[in-house]
Amino acid sequence: MMGDKDYRSIIKNAVDSIGRELEIAIDVDDFKTIHLQEVVQCLRRSYYDRTDPKGVERRGFNDLLSGLLRKLEYGSEPKEFGIDDIKLTGQADMKVDDTVILFRPAQSTPKSPHANDLLYLNACLWIYDKMEGMIIYITGDREEFSFSLTRDKKMFEEVIRRVRVLSDLLNEQKTPILEPSQNCLDCQYYQRCYISKKHSKQFSLAEMLGLSKDN
Repeated sequence: MMGDKDYRSIIKNAVDSIGRELEIAIDVDDFKTIHLQEVVQCLRRSYYDRTDPKGVERRGFNDLLSGLLRKLEYGSEPKEFGIDDIKLTGQADMKVDDTVILFRPAQSTPKSPHANDLLYLNACLWIYDKMEGMIIYITGDREEFSFSLTRDKKMFEEVIRRVRVLSDLLNEQKTPILEPSQNCLDCQYYQRCYISKKHSKQFSLAEMLGLSKDN
């Protein structure tokens, strides 16, 4: 018998502890060094991560996949890319010959790569000066789905623009504008963006995305 021990909590605490060890190291006070992960996700989320952080809830060991691979001997080393007086730092999960590879967890079979993963991979191709990359999604059932990408200049220019915006807003202590997306539903800062403290009124995410109830 397992007795009265809460094994679910034990596992959750273990996942959270390992996750903290695998987190990308970011100097929250260095506004001239921006990590790639910060600009491919919502800028407001990245701003709060630096100025008023709140822990993220991890769903399971599958969420630790990317961080674990970066720590292993065949993981790639982080690298910097200069943008005027700002340093953009990035790290791919793995490099095999001339191919940059990212591994990402997936809840179900992905029909296409996620936009932020594409931005991250494409930026890595420029940072590491490689032409081709691959995103590999792995589900909880251990199924693998891969998507390839050839580096694109316009996509990288968008990342550079976001690097400058985040750096400026951090310096000016201004909260970035809201960037509504499906990712908001799992964000630890959801209530800060969609609930007004003054009126205690909850705003609909569908409304913010411009979706009607009939859609």
